[in-house]
Amino acid sequence: MVLADHRPGPRPVRRAAEVDEQTPIGQELVRGLIRTQLANALRVALIAVVLFAPLPAAFTLIPAVRTWQVAGIPAVWWVLGVLAYPVLYLLGRFYRVRAERIERDFADLLEHN
Repeated sequence: MVLADHRPGPRPVRRAAEVDEQTPIGQELVRGLIRTQLANALRVALIAVVLFAPLPAAFTLIPAVRTWQVAGIPAVWWVLGVLAYPVLYLLGRFYRVRAERIERDFADLLEHN
């Protein structure tokens, strides 16, 4: 009768050491971080393209848009000169918050063995 199993258990993965020593596991962890950050950047860039790319076509193809005026200033200038900046600021803020969260999650992954 065997009272105790004397075989060693699975070796715990030391993730931070794996990354520091640039082992294959550490390289894969860093690759995953880079892939996640790239996906975040591409997502925000796609949102910006969807919001801003159609504007020149709309200004060119829809004559009524060219003639609209607000306070004597063409609406096109309001959209491009005023409204675009808060939208771009919010997109940048969204990107930064998501990027920081991704970095924090990665650091938590490394700390919790």
